[in-house]
Amino acid sequence: MERSFSEAVRQLTLGEGEILRGEGVLAIAKALLQSGVSYFGGYPGAPVAHLLDVLADANKPILEPMGIYFDSSANEAAAAALLGASINYPIRGAVIWKSAVGTNVASDALSHVASAGVVGGVLVIVGEDYGQGASALFERTHAFAMKSNMVLLDPRPHLPTVARLVEEAFPLSEASRMPVVLSIRIRAAHMRGAIRTKENILPKISMRRRLEQPIYELGRIPLPPATADQEGAKFTDRLPAALRYIIEHGLNEHFAGSEPDLGIICQGGVFPNTMRGLYLLGEADIFGRSRLSVLCLNVLHPVVPDEIAGFLRDKRAVLVVEEGQPNLLEQQIRALAQARGLSLTVRGKDVLSQAGEYTPDVVLKGLRAFLAPHRPSGNGLEARFRRLLGHLTEVPKQLPLPVTKRPPGFCTGCPERPVFSALKILERELGPTHYAADIGCHSLGALAPFHVGNTILGYGLGLASAGAVSRMFGKRTISLMGDGGFWHSGLTTGVANAVFNHQDGVLVILENFYTSATGQQGNPSTGQNMRGEPVKMSIEEALRGVGVKWVKTVDPYKVEESLKVLREAATTGAPGLKVVIAKGECQLERQRRVRPLIQLKVTSGARVAQPRFGVDPDVCTGDKSCMRLNGCPSLTLKESSDPLREDPVAHVDQTCVGCGLCGEVAHAATLCPSFYEVTVVSNPRLWERAWDRFHQRLIGWVAGAPLGA
Repeated sequence: MERSFSEAVRQLTLGEGEILRGEGVLAIAKALLQSGVSYFGGYPGAPVAHLLDVLADANKPILEPMGIYFDSSANEAAAAALLGASINYPIRGAVIWKSAVGTNVASDALSHVASAGVVGGVLVIVGEDYGQGASALFERTHAFAMKSNMVLLDPRPHLPTVARLVEEAFPLSEASRMPVVLSIRIRAAHMRGAIRTKENILPKISMRRRLEQPIYELGRIPLPPATADQEGAKFTDRLPAALRYIIEHGLNEHFAGSEPDLGIICQGGVFPNTMRGLYLLGEADIFGRSRLSVLCLNVLHPVVPDEIAGFLRDKRAVLVVEEGQPNLLEQQIRALAQARGLSLTVRGKDVLSQAGEYTPDVVLKGLRAFLAPHRPSGNGLEARFRRLLGHLTEVPKQLPLPVTKRPPGFCTGCPERPVFSALKILERELGPTHYAADIGCHSLGALAPFHVGNTILGYGLGLASAGAVSRMFGKRTISLMGDGGFWHSGLTTGVANAVFNHQDGVLVILENFYTSATGQQGNPSTGQNMRGEPVKMSIEEALRGVGVKWVKTVDPYKVEESLKVLREAATTGAPGLKVVIAKGECQLERQRRVRPLIQLKVTSGARVAQPRFGVDPDVCTGDKSCMRLNGCPSLTLKESSDPLREDPVAHVDQTCVGCGLCGEVAHAATLCPSFYEVTVVSNPRLWERAWDRFHQRLIGWVAGAPLGA
């Protein structure tokens, strides 16, 4: 895995009154154990992938002895289906996945759980991957929670608050019979802090305390007429029960201000930026004591009408700080104010950004616009604002040229890069085609220098997205899919669908043995699941099992051989789907495993030989064609040592891992002979030292010999 929490998970056994220190994901895991949970499941993604890593590291030492089942779910739908255990039985469970796109995958099972209702408490932890650094679409879970009538928590990023809401989620779910969704943002998932712990609670029903009898209730089956009764129960029974629990247990937080006629209602997740903005504008002190009253909504759905109305009463104006669109919270507050006959000004998206992440500068601008009509001109509000953000207008003037864009790229030595190099070389022979890309590290192939990726539709959907295009294109389309996407949904949604519809196209599966984009979690190609149990599953056997007849496997680092197979797949007369499996281990994971072993050998005095590649500066012409078909971070430019040449030359720096791609591409594309390979030997033997000294003297003699000698 990208990170190991094996040391940190020891804190998950802390007892009553002790202090746990660490990241938000560790605090969440501890709160789950303190809630008597019987099962966990999930699929990795930002920013909750590390929560799954924590649970995986805790499985053997903590979960199994407690009888808790940990499911290494194949996708989000499989994780959501686990919640079926809580429909009939008093079993508490939690599942985890990434943002709205993961919820979309899980929506079938999740909608059915929300309709049937639960007996045991259910918590869905969703990583709200949102903002400029997001790896997914800019969407929120709010609308989904409203349409399926599930409680949605958005805790302010404060570890004791987050841990408390995790624990409150289970009795809340049981009191209302509604699934509870906990939205965790990057700030909450990875900020560091401390919580005072409690004793872990053994689950009432577990792998060690088995169910004795099955429970069958026809009213919980999602078939008519039960579905109509379930829909009615959502609003006549469950919603009122949830509202009562929220009020009785004070899940939302009210921070009274010294100036009671102005107020702010904000989502829990944007509370820190809101308070920071108030402090910077002189409206709050460093300890968070504000002149304005602030209602922090840790529960976004359902909103409690009496609580909101009580806050609005006696206010001149209120600002709603709600990140993302649509502005569901603002609409409800405006409608409530009108229904209750409250006379006040409600501001929101009109003074804040319509969409996107509410970064500190966005919040500052909104607060300034909201406060300006209520502050005398001499109170320093404008001066403070100009001091904070006035420099931004001057920045473009100080830059003589636009800042160069630096798109992300594949890691050094990545086994997926040579596949894209081969595709670009093939494109020079056969012309461009439509490339249907997919979710994963290989999505970066759509960026420079390859530009291979016309569409990206979803995880495991690359091949399916080419279905209509392939029938209307003048040549075979090429679809791309990682092993993570293949096992997530690509086998059925993509491959089985293509075979069923006699799709004549090319599918390239990049098998690197990990779900790499989220931190090297295991998938069926890894050889073991997240519990560490061995698994033997083969992509090639799965392909042949659903009827694919043309399947070939290549070593991606052998570019010329890969190019030959890709050419055959694109031009063969064989009907149906053609699949090329490019099999090479994720270089990041390989280096994490290999480098410590190499260092250990070198330290112990053992002989270690490692390949390194370089560019002869006297031969390199500096045309950069190698970079246009490679893009490796270790392949860069340096100034030429020749005083008669102005252009820089290609250069391989010390980050090279010796994969050989640069030389392979140069050879396969017939570029130039400037690349060379050397072997760097640590702790060489005596005869190697002697041979090296002889070579050095010979080279020195030849270099010093007069011309014509």
